[in-house]
Amino acid sequence: MIPDPAGTPETPVCSRKGCRSDAAWRLLWNNPKIHTPERRKTWLACDEHRAWLEDYLRQRLLWRETLPLTEAAS
Repeated sequence: MIPDPAGTPETPVCSRKGCRSDAAWRLLWNNPKIHTPERRKTWLACDEHRAWLEDYLRQRLLWRETLPLTEAAS
């Protein structure tokens, strides 16, 4: 998340390196070598980088679920 200079709540941004776009998706993952099965880590993704980040996690057998980012989740 990046701080908002106006003092309003922070805006979730994409987790892709160098991207500052607003996030629209939550990619839930865990590393079974170090996390318990129920633990979920979260990466945020914009529409442009959702597939790239999901593919990255899938190739490493870390991806668990992709969900839309909602106000309740932020």
